[in-house]
Amino acid sequence: MNIADKIKTARTNKGLSQKEIAITIGIDQAQYSRIESGKVEPTLSSLEKIAEALEVRVVEFFNDDEPIDINSFDKSIVEKLRLLDQLDEVEKKSIYNIIDMAISKKRLKDTLSNALNTSS
Repeated sequence: MNIADKIKTARTNKGLSQKEIAITIGIDQAQYSRIESGKVEPTLSSLEKIAEALEVRVVEFFNDDEPIDINSFDKSIVEKLRLLDQLDEVEKKSIYNIIDMAISKKRLKDTLSNALNTSS
């Protein structure tokens, strides 16, 4: 089941109309209809608003029973986030620490580079 189908299923399970959700998230009903029909890929921001309106977590739109490909190098950021959400807390913390270290290293490198360039 794709994201559009999952959104539609969640909405119908809640007994809500497309118009009600569209008003709640601040878009017109025609645009919301295009999201549900799969004609438009929703942005992460739109998915967050839809999930909030439907009282579900965004990750529920990405859960499926298909086997998970462990090589996530070619996956989109949304797919990677879905995979990260499935890790246990210790594994998540390790990944977050690696990300934090990489960001800190980049900021330090940029700061030093800027300092060297301004002193020249």
